[in-house]
Amino acid sequence: MAKYENLIPRFVSYVKKNTRSDENSTTIPSTQSQVEFAKDLMTELKKIGMQNVRLNDQSGYVFATLPSNLPAGKTAKKVGFISHMDTADFNAENVQPQIIENYDGESDIKLGDTEYSLSPKEFPNLKKSKGHTVITTSGDTLLGADDKCGIADIMTAMEYLINHPEIKHGEIEVGFGPDEEIGTGADHFDTKDFGADIAYTVDGGPIGELEYETFNAASAKITFKGKDVHPATAKGVMVNALKLAMEFDRQLPADEVPEKTEGREGFFLLLSLDGAIDEAHAAYIIRDHDREKFEQRKQMMLDIAKKMNDEFGQERVIIDMNDQYYNMREVIEKDMTVVDVAKKAMENLDIKPDIYPVRGGTDGSKISFMGIPTPNVFTGADNMHSRFEFADVNTMEKATDLVIEIAKLLGEEAE
Repeated sequence: MAKYENLIPRFVSYVKKNTRSDENSTTIPSTQSQVEFAKDLMTELKKIGMQNVRLNDQSGYVFATLPSNLPAGKTAKKVGFISHMDTADFNAENVQPQIIENYDGESDIKLGDTEYSLSPKEFPNLKKSKGHTVITTSGDTLLGADDKCGIADIMTAMEYLINHPEIKHGEIEVGFGPDEEIGTGADHFDTKDFGADIAYTVDGGPIGELEYETFNAASAKITFKGKDVHPATAKGVMVNALKLAMEFDRQLPADEVPEKTEGREGFFLLLSLDGAIDEAHAAYIIRDHDREKFEQRKQMMLDIAKKMNDEFGQERVIIDMNDQYYNMREVIEKDMTVVDVAKKAMENLDIKPDIYPVRGGTDGSKISFMGIPTPNVFTGADNMHSRFEFADVNTMEKATDLVIEIAKLLGEEAE
């Protein structure tokens, strides 16, 4: 019998529920499907024996507590484990997961009745799943492993700790939140209600991932004001807003884009461009690990807009720029305890920590700046946000082991 017999059924039941978020919504959570999923999770948390299960109205998070079982007078750091309920901007309706046991590490996996296959030639990470159980999509949807792997891992770890009281641990808090994929999930995170001293987002990918350095991030929505007149009499009068947008983009560094950068190299990304001669709209994201370079990137965009407006003698390029999150390293490097505990836990489990700067962000980026240091650890998900998404069950089991081991280590350090 598997150590975590409920892990696969739990995960499969989660991914079959469409919890896609909606960036155009103004509600918290952004979709009703997340509200319903939150209610399901609350029922399950109570069923396995978690205490103080509640829905935080401020943030839309489901919180629950596993009380300390340490001897009287012993106190450990209160640790939190966090995952998100929503899935990314890809079809999430009628998810039909495929379970492939003892995958050979070489063969293509046909995705349902579609034309698509999951190939180790195209996705080399699949080779690492040789001999493992792999769960894929049926080709029409994403899987939702990001981050329902994380929720399943945390839920299963809590169930195991409750059923094995011989494992001593301090107080543990879990949080399942909405809208991470649209960047607003942690905006209203209630640190006081959550109450942890340190926390981990269980929202990574392959085995060993331990991430405490993220991008600094901003968004820029730009409106280009043109002047549309009949082309027959346009000389000296027409101002083509689409051409303004093209000129603006031309003045940004051509090589500082995602497809030409890696590691700690920052970038500008043009997400969308639409409009007509009279008015056009562009949306960018700005990313850099270095805060000073990040600020310089934002200023560069503002300077280009000012230069263009000065040439016209009027405001034709209007920028609405907003910071999204910051590099959590600024907070965590002041006290590396939360990282050291995760590293030691991985080493105890014979897992090699894979520490590198994330070319993205997690809810932990924001939560860290709210006062709870919150790095990110692996879940077992891979190829996120696409029809080629898959979950490695063996890695999910290791992620569950990791949650338990972190809690155990903190319990051993109790005073």
